[in-house]
Amino acid sequence: MSYQITLKPSGHVFAAAADQPLLASADAAGLTVPYGCRNGACSVCKATLLEGRVDHGASQEWALPAEQKAAGKVLLCCAKPLSDLVLEVREVHAGRDIPVKTLPCRVQKMERLAGDVMALHLKLPANERLQFLAGQYVEFILKDGSRRAFSLANAPHDDALLQVHIRRVPGGSFTAHVFDAMQEKDLLRFEGPLGSFYLREDSAKPIVMLAGGTGFAPIKALVEHMLHNRIERRVHLYWGARDRSGLYLPDLPAAWSASTAPRIAYVPVLSDATPADAWSGRSGLVHKAVLEDLADLSAFQVYACGAPAMIDAARADFVAAGLPEQEFFADAFSFAVP
Repeated sequence: MSYQITLKPSGHVFAAAADQPLLASADAAGLTVPYGCRNGACSVCKATLLEGRVDHGASQEWALPAEQKAAGKVLLCCAKPLSDLVLEVREVHAGRDIPVKTLPCRVQKMERLAGDVMALHLKLPANERLQFLAGQYVEFILKDGSRRAFSLANAPHDDALLQVHIRRVPGGSFTAHVFDAMQEKDLLRFEGPLGSFYLREDSAKPIVMLAGGTGFAPIKALVEHMLHNRIERRVHLYWGARDRSGLYLPDLPAAWSASTAPRIAYVPVLSDATPADAWSGRSGLVHKAVLEDLADLSAFQVYACGAPAMIDAARADFVAAGLPEQEFFADAFSFAVP
């Protein structure tokens, strides 16, 4: 059985199953409301019940005292509907609407994606969850106070573990530690979410997604967010690397393209393929491949992530091809000086 949930002041309406917390139902409907833990311990997802009845579930007393329940307050991560509801709640529309936290995390899993690329799967404390928008990043805070920024490679709906993709940098102290010394169960500390690289969902324009190397990480998060929320905009995804090993998850974007064709089109591009790569695909600079296929970008939005030189060249050439400058969204990453 499901009920109709209306949010005020936005007027958004969604269906919520009787056996599912309201926060999960809102997520499934593509609506984002503030949350911090998903288990009734932090009160960030507190809303006001204007009409209807709920089962408050396993909310903790200190997070939702009895007097607040009596006043109509509910925790969306725990409460389940017993009727149609009208709720007053602040929705999240941009990165600035999400609080930045400093949190500890544990390295739950280390996954070698290529010889020089490692995926870290990070687990937060039991009473914490990081709310973020697909495409944002976190900064690891090292023991000497220095910081290293990495984009989140998972979409917000899949947040039981956070995922980052780390490429080994010659002379890089942090990446050397990741590859040579880090072990599963190690502890890290980070601040996030950070950044303004996220999908502008108020637009219906087709999208060019441009990734260089591990710049694929936030692009992966954006695509998975779109698929989960059934966002039907056309996507032209271009992933560039020096050689075949740089396309470290080649089957994933190929599967997106095969399952959604023609809505998502995937084009891998190598700039310095070797004979051992046996490469018969596109070659050269990845942003030039975009221009070969899409000479007029005036109707597009672009989301680009990669090295600063790639971002700068793509921005200049895409604007020259008609892209409105305000429709170019980028996350340029650079490596810390050894």
